[in-house]
Amino acid sequence: MAANRSLTDRTRTALVLTGVVALLSVWTVNLPAQQEATSNPDTAIGINRKQNKSVAHLYFTDKNNQFLIAEERALSQTGDPIRFGQAIVMALIKGPGHELAPTIPQNTTLRALYITEEGTGYVDLSVDIQENHPGGVATELLTVYSIVNSLILNSAEIEAVKILIEGQESLTLAGHIDLQQPFEANMLLIR
Repeated sequence: MAANRSLTDRTRTALVLTGVVALLSVWTVNLPAQQEATSNPDTAIGINRKQNKSVAHLYFTDKNNQFLIAEERALSQTGDPIRFGQAIVMALIKGPGHELAPTIPQNTTLRALYITEEGTGYVDLSVDIQENHPGGVATELLTVYSIVNSLILNSAEIEAVKILIEGQESLTLAGHIDLQQPFEANMLLIR
């Protein structure tokens, strides 16, 4: 009987050790991916660089601040419209690559983006967009439609855009354009 218990104890010990070795092997294999996810801001919000890239048209203003011009940008496309929308807004905040002017103050942050079943995209931005906005009716209009057109014209899931500041509705962005209702795309501002 003692020999059987000893054998059973040895079997259990062997199984436990095998399990521990298997877990360590899996953990070691996944460690580089885990390190990348925590050190890379794109993967921290769910953008995987190994995913397909999709060409998006981001709308920035011309140097004279009169209209919007599309700049093509390759953005990670994970198949998730919310993640793609986040990538679009973050690219707008980063600014244009060349010859165009930014429409959103660079220190602005995207707090959240979500899409309702009805197709309204809610973009929640930090108060920096208001506090650091250069002001003026034309500039404010171009800022709003830079965001609205970039999201609607690149995402079939978004039909209208509502802009929030610090999670709350705001009367205006910088004193001129009413933000209380969702916006649809405005093609008249695009050249």
